[in-house]
Amino acid sequence: MGYVRGLKCRECGREYPVEPIYVCEFCFGPLEVVYDYKRIKRVLTRKNIEKRGKNLWRYKELLPIDGEPQVGLQSGFTPLIRADNLARELGVKELYVKDDTVAHPTLSFKDRVVAVALTKAKEFGFDTVACASTGNLAHSVSAHGAKAGFKRFVFIPASLEPSKIVASLVYGPNLVAVDGNYDEVNRLCSEIANKYKWAFVNINIRPFYAEGSKTQGFEIIEQLGWKAPDNVVVPCASGSLLTKVWKAFKEFKEIGILKELETRVFAAQATGCSPITSAIKQDTDVIRPVKPNTVAKSLAIGNPADGYYAGQVVKNTGGYGEDVSDEEIIEGIKLLARTEGIFAETAGGVTIAAAKKLIEQGRIGRDETTVVCITGNGLKTQEALAGHTAEVHYIKPNFSAFEEVLKKIGYQ
Repeated sequence: MGYVRGLKCRECGREYPVEPIYVCEFCFGPLEVVYDYKRIKRVLTRKNIEKRGKNLWRYKELLPIDGEPQVGLQSGFTPLIRADNLARELGVKELYVKDDTVAHPTLSFKDRVVAVALTKAKEFGFDTVACASTGNLAHSVSAHGAKAGFKRFVFIPASLEPSKIVASLVYGPNLVAVDGNYDEVNRLCSEIANKYKWAFVNINIRPFYAEGSKTQGFEIIEQLGWKAPDNVVVPCASGSLLTKVWKAFKEFKEIGILKELETRVFAAQATGCSPITSAIKQDTDVIRPVKPNTVAKSLAIGNPADGYYAGQVVKNTGGYGEDVSDEEIIEGIKLLARTEGIFAETAGGVTIAAAKKLIEQGRIGRDETTVVCITGNGLKTQEALAGHTAEVHYIKPNFSAFEEVLKKIGYQ
């Protein structure tokens, strides 16, 4: 028996049973999972968590499933790395990288949300799963769905990077490339979901799916020695990850695992698709949709479903939002790779570059503890670095040719 009390509308507060629904039929507000924290508090302790397997299901009482986990049994619990080299470069005392570039099995944080969504899809009795995706979610649904025995349909913008398309096709899903941006893909999928009884992980299963992102927040707290950081910088596409990292922090405080919580939450976006950070900077609750134009395709959602709620979290915690150009994104990727040996995709470049700006602006204190969330592996977006890396030294197979290279680069 699970610990979920039901679903509740974020806007009007109307309650619903645990079913594959995602929007309030009265005010059209989004639905969110509500838990029985009193019962959870009695069973989910630091001691019990530490005894469990090193995967996202070590926090299963705070995830919306009724029985035992069925998907993603090796997913989650990625490293929290103390990034001393990067900290020195940015002029801060204590900086950590939450490194989901090594998430199992598809190398992005989407493995967390899909593990939860597909477990719930099995509980609901679906035989087909689907998603609208900018790439990473397509990979994860394709991979997890294959192992779990689902029929799979994944919908992507046709302009997606070729490497990301191949990384879905290898798992053998039905992949549909739509001539349009993500927002247009998502609208089409909403229509399809109304006709076909499929588990669309980010539509009718969305309230359950989104809860998987909390595991990144739970892990940050545990890996910091059961403490919350002073600051956390989170990349935003729909804005859901940011809201769920914060929800995780609050839930640990609610059940007594976390004693103090004064974390400031910061949003990071690409300038070419920055509806959330623009609203934060303008101090408005209105999220104005934009047409994405950025190298950070995994963050290219011009009409973010959770944009308003992400903005509220940032505002209520005393954080801020920052956006960065494509050039800054590339430099952010290279900076993280050069200092910490971590190759992040373009979304990671956004997070690093935005954190750098926030530190320079004095919004993130140099003597504080800061965590930056890196959500995907750079092998997914190698095209973005074309022409922006060091040159290759081509030589003849002889020693003198090699010494010419040493001379050219000024090696001492």
